[in-house]
Amino acid sequence: MKTTLLYLHVVFLLLLVTAQAAPAQRPDQLTFPPLEMVFPSISEHQTVNGMRIYLKKNDELPLVDLTLMVRGGSIYDPLGKTGLSQWLAQALETGGTVLLTPAQLEEELDRMAAQLSVSSSSYSFQINLSVHQRDLNRAMELLADLLRRPRFDLERVELARQRLIENVHRRNDRPADIASRYLAAAINPGHPFGVEPTLDTLTSLTVDDLVAAHQQYFQPRQIWWGISGAIDEDEILRLIDKHAGDWEGGTSGDYTLPELPDSTTPRITVIDRQLSQTTLLMGHRGISKDNPDLHAVRLVNYLLGGGGFNSRLMREIRSNRGLAYSIYSMLQPGRYLPELFIVSGETKNDGAIEVVRMVREIIEELRVSGASISELESAKKSLLNSFIFAFEDTHAVVTQKMRLQFYAYPDDYLETYQQQIEALTVEDIMRVARDYLQPDQLHIVLVGDSGILQTDLEDEAMVFELVELD
Repeated sequence: MKTTLLYLHVVFLLLLVTAQAAPAQRPDQLTFPPLEMVFPSISEHQTVNGMRIYLKKNDELPLVDLTLMVRGGSIYDPLGKTGLSQWLAQALETGGTVLLTPAQLEEELDRMAAQLSVSSSSYSFQINLSVHQRDLNRAMELLADLLRRPRFDLERVELARQRLIENVHRRNDRPADIASRYLAAAINPGHPFGVEPTLDTLTSLTVDDLVAAHQQYFQPRQIWWGISGAIDEDEILRLIDKHAGDWEGGTSGDYTLPELPDSTTPRITVIDRQLSQTTLLMGHRGISKDNPDLHAVRLVNYLLGGGGFNSRLMREIRSNRGLAYSIYSMLQPGRYLPELFIVSGETKNDGAIEVVRMVREIIEELRVSGASISELESAKKSLLNSFIFAFEDTHAVVTQKMRLQFYAYPDDYLETYQQQIEALTVEDIMRVARDYLQPDQLHIVLVGDSGILQTDLEDEAMVFELVELD
């Protein structure tokens, strides 16, 4: 026994001496293997009536998450019926089904502790449902009934309309919303991208419009299912066939995209709000996902203002000059039509015009000088890391794969993303910055104290217009 204790004591002392002999490494001396992304396999299926299904099992919790995408959305709303898609989404979520009143449907969902939501966007409707595994059969039955046979309860439908009308009444509450509205209208006048629901369009909508829109969009071949969680693949396919397999599609709707208007002359719009600071929004038309420079443009945007404190706008305007608490750029590629490149920020009223000038100078500097190798490599690493960690959640993997195919991205988009980012060079950045960032074409909207803003604009000899809020 004594021999054993002596032996253990000697071993402990040797380990202690060895540990002390090894010098501690500083954090900047640590090395790690490169992050690699192997995209998980997703099971894909298509029903006889044209519905597409994406499945991924995850047994960590006894829950099932469903996300459905339906082709449609505000881009297809007639200009005289702006707001129809938003109304349809709210009416579907709250209006019940032919078999169940709104109250009965809500009671069933509450009993199952299920979460249901319906929303609309430019090109699609989205339905989300989360439910316990044991209630999946009934939940699928309710969901199929909602998709195929909505009730459009008149009281709930009118309540949904009043919510949208209230949004119109409150649309001038937030300076950022005001700026977004005026910038969109300046760049895309008379187009669905440049208009918002009004009291006139919302009050003119009828239940017949809801029914017609539902019949146009909610057809099986225009519906995509993304399902993950505690599922059995064969059981899911059986349930979809049981509740929606006999659903026959109607005539395909008109999905012609309205052409964007010709580019308009850039202008500065000043909107008076007696506030202590100015909200500024600057922008011009951007790109769509089909642009061959898609990834390079994203990297340029990261360098300019999309990378937080690593971006030039934040570093120069906030950190170095203290002119704004937050300022950023955003370039969201359009799914089908080009959307907007914007720069947004807030600053004190008497510093707004200086910020406008600095934004233009910083963009021009990026166009002329490009980026250093170290700056580019840092931006690449950040984009790649954020890409990898975006897929930690199983349902995010499923819905991302479904969404990319819904919007007709290349089949290998996710698998080749890393290689395409890594292949970008300093020369690519300079070329793309010159081609897609146009500081002299920026429309500018300033929401703040017009008395101060007008004086500064006149001092800078900038042409502007002062508009009254409607």
